[in-house]
Amino acid sequence: MLLTISTTYAPATDLGFLLHKNPARMHSFDLSFGKAHVFYPRAESSHCTAALLLDVDPVQLVRGKHGVGFTLDQYVNDRPYVASSLMSVAISQVFGTALSGRCKGKPELAELRIPLVARLAALPCRGGEALLRQLFEPLGYSVTATREPLDPRFPEWGEGPYYTVELAATLRLRDLLDHLYVLVPVLDDDKHYYIGEAEVEKLLKHGEAWLAGHPQREAIVRRYLGYRSALTRQALARLPQDEAAAPDEDEIEDKTAAELPAEKPLRLNDQRLDAVVGELKACGAGRVLDLGCSTGNLLRRLLDDGQFTEIVGVDVSHQALDVAARRLHLDRLPPTKANRIKLLHGSLTYRDRRLAGYDAAAIVEVIEHLDPPRLAALERAVFEAARPKTVVVTTPNREYNTLFAGMQPGQLRHRDHRFEWTRDEFRNWATRVAERFGYQLRLAPIGPEDATHGAPTQMAVFQLG
Repeated sequence: MLLTISTTYAPATDLGFLLHKNPARMHSFDLSFGKAHVFYPRAESSHCTAALLLDVDPVQLVRGKHGVGFTLDQYVNDRPYVASSLMSVAISQVFGTALSGRCKGKPELAELRIPLVARLAALPCRGGEALLRQLFEPLGYSVTATREPLDPRFPEWGEGPYYTVELAATLRLRDLLDHLYVLVPVLDDDKHYYIGEAEVEKLLKHGEAWLAGHPQREAIVRRYLGYRSALTRQALARLPQDEAAAPDEDEIEDKTAAELPAEKPLRLNDQRLDAVVGELKACGAGRVLDLGCSTGNLLRRLLDDGQFTEIVGVDVSHQALDVAARRLHLDRLPPTKANRIKLLHGSLTYRDRRLAGYDAAAIVEVIEHLDPPRLAALERAVFEAARPKTVVVTTPNREYNTLFAGMQPGQLRHRDHRFEWTRDEFRNWATRVAERFGYQLRLAPIGPEDATHGAPTQMAVFQLG
């Protein structure tokens, strides 16, 4: 059972820092089902490959099981050779630090998107190559899959059931490991251990940043949890609906704060929030919605301004709302403030009667986290159903990205962004929305303007006539 991970990021041997495994030597680990070995077939500054090899003992796999009787297929099967849930266990135990997103030697590497290629030999795919592509391509991977004949001497026997798969993408190493941890068992569709509520927690932990927005999320959850209907319902109920799931608490902060470390010297988030609050004050709004409020950065500013008499924060993530409540100290606010604010769990892509009739709504750095096909649902839910008198929308300006130090061509500012628009693309979208729903439109830049690339953030202010 073999997994290799390669990169051409320079210097490529930094892969050793990310994996916490020195390329100069071999590393071996005892697991409950055998041994795992990590070594580097290639370790050069221009190209580095790390290999995770599992040596599975089929006897250890069944040792200690009760009530199964003696059957030959317990010992004679494909488990020692194919990529399966055993690979997920090995990733968790051998690459646990990398999986958690930490890099002690070079901490800045952990958040860096680098070119990575994962190669899995003998990968079962119960659903065929189509399923393989449906699982990985929405996550941004280029997928190459090949199958070998059952026996080269007898081509008429056809191809074997296993694939050799290469997955190529530019992303953080932790994201690659999270995807493999969840999706390899899904492809195999056969776990070697008991599936209980602990598996729900593992799925949500490793899938929280990407699973909710995946078009195959229900199939992933169902197969990962062994078709146990109660566990599947529990997991799906805890996933956000439509929008991407919330990242860890510190990463949620980044969603509405600096998307890139390069933005921090600009204090771009402060400028963004100042501009939004300024628009809300200028239109005379008293009752305000913060749609996609995340951990409450804008809510804090609104709460400190007495003009805003009713403030409602809405987010699809329970986790983000819990963090917002803690950071705003809602349980300790004096009654005069506490009565002005409330937090609601809800999706911005569904009509919600609770959100109708407000003076204004702010949608700050949210739309780029939605898959483009879902934007139409957000437009109807906000501009048609809720229909506030003023709507303020901000989003990154993709043209400005080239001015950020360290950004690669085509790289987005946040790992969860589904897109980033140029100024023309944003103008076209905003114009269409304004015309369709009867709003007047004004566009404005936020942040330092470059003569060629514009400002880092773009803002649209929609107002009913």
